[in-house]
Amino acid sequence: MAREIIPDLPARPIGNRPWSSWRSAVGAPRLIALAAGLLGLGAAWFYHLQGLTLSHYDARGHLVVARRIIDSITPGWQQIGAVWLPLPHLLNMLPVQIDWLYRTGASAVAFSVLAFTLATWAMARLIVRVTGSPLAAWLGVAVFALNPNVLYLQSTPMEEPLLFGFALLGVALLYDWVDDPRPAPGRGAGAALAAACLTRYEAWLITAAVLTAAAWARWRGGDRLPVAIRRVAAVAVWPTAAILGFFVLSRATVGHWLVTSGFFVAQNKARGKPLVALAELVWGERQISGLWLLITASAGGLLLLGRGLVSRMRARDWLLVALAASTALPCYAFFKGHPFRIRYMVPFVAFEAVAIGVLVGAAGRRRRVAAVAALLVMVLEIHPFDPRAPMVLEAQWDRPNFAPRQHVTDCLRAGYHGGKIMISMGALGHYMQDLGRAGFPIRDFLHEGNGDIWLAALHDPRPFVNWILIEEKAEGGGPLARLSRQDPHFLDGFTPVCHGAGVVLYKRTLPPLPD
Repeated sequence: MAREIIPDLPARPIGNRPWSSWRSAVGAPRLIALAAGLLGLGAAWFYHLQGLTLSHYDARGHLVVARRIIDSITPGWQQIGAVWLPLPHLLNMLPVQIDWLYRTGASAVAFSVLAFTLATWAMARLIVRVTGSPLAAWLGVAVFALNPNVLYLQSTPMEEPLLFGFALLGVALLYDWVDDPRPAPGRGAGAALAAACLTRYEAWLITAAVLTAAAWARWRGGDRLPVAIRRVAAVAVWPTAAILGFFVLSRATVGHWLVTSGFFVAQNKARGKPLVALAELVWGERQISGLWLLITASAGGLLLLGRGLVSRMRARDWLLVALAASTALPCYAFFKGHPFRIRYMVPFVAFEAVAIGVLVGAAGRRRRVAAVAALLVMVLEIHPFDPRAPMVLEAQWDRPNFAPRQHVTDCLRAGYHGGKIMISMGALGHYMQDLGRAGFPIRDFLHEGNGDIWLAALHDPRPFVNWILIEEKAEGGGPLARLSRQDPHFLDGFTPVCHGAGVVLYKRTLPPLPD
């Protein structure tokens, strides 16, 4: 059966739609993105002045991974790693070789702000395409862009802003592609989703959901099912190739196709309890957004699901619901015992914003009333730059350790006369970045990324290093702390010289190795 050409949604400039209204709808996403970009720059400067740009330990860890690809005992592609996905580190690989950019994270923050701006453009474009309402787009994007947790993350070197930008761009382009009666390959959507899949694991679930929704929408739009699947498969080639490529990288660097354990201590009370894991997820989303925004977004999500199920013309609405698939990953992680992290709740805000924008746009003649109601809920629940925002507080967990660890840094700097320093990136990657500000380049450190040298040092560190830094407190201690407890001879030839915030510095007592 030939594909029917579905009548366009009101977002298109057809029929007797006023030109001025269409012009407003076309220009709204650009204007919204411009306003969001300025907001993002202001937020980045604000958090810089607060000293919070690099307060989150993972923010510093990402800079270390990007830097070590070139600055390392064993530089090369193996340094890209296999736990965190590679795209953020590849983007920052060259900029962070400049010491100032590495120590401040400024280049990585610039990428975050650009990605945040891209996300708001794609979100506004989606809402306008679905509703034809610039007002709905402004309100929907405001839910996203004014959320203090989102604003904070886009002001740091974290991965979430890139996830927002690439995932929303992919969904927006795929939404347009589904409506195209021509058998276009959808390369733009595929490439954007592939980039998202190389940024954060939530994108794998979003991509699977949105591609499934695209096949559903094309079938509902008139394609025969095999044709719909074949056309969506052409788009899916891109993210599939990205994921398979990461599997190969992981296998080549750490010997496993996918690392799913060993980087956290399973101590969550939800371990093995799916309902408790779900309760943690809901509680976290409520903390991130507020109860009334969560309820309003749920109503918008139900509207999208219902319209996509009942109306062939609205089957594409399910592509927007696919953004909610990001919640499956933290729920599964908590079920497996991963410690609770409020940061894992933040990607759901993108779905909330889209759903609320669509809900306002769907109000028709009562759109302004709906907009006022949504605005009241936003005023009640959203407080930009809130110093008590959950993500801002979580990012400061490591802050009390800064001053005590500085004692260890001073001790190392005073006694250092060359030689390598053994340190676990899994436990102290963020401290490696702190030590970079004290003048220690990553090539001074022996860590997990150094492959066979690291493995040999785990058996006996004496032929390789003059110093060992061990995290002995956080989450029961790092891998070197656990090894020293299991093997009482591991630290033979080394003696502790200073400690702070659970970090202990061991110095070689044998004659030092040459630099």
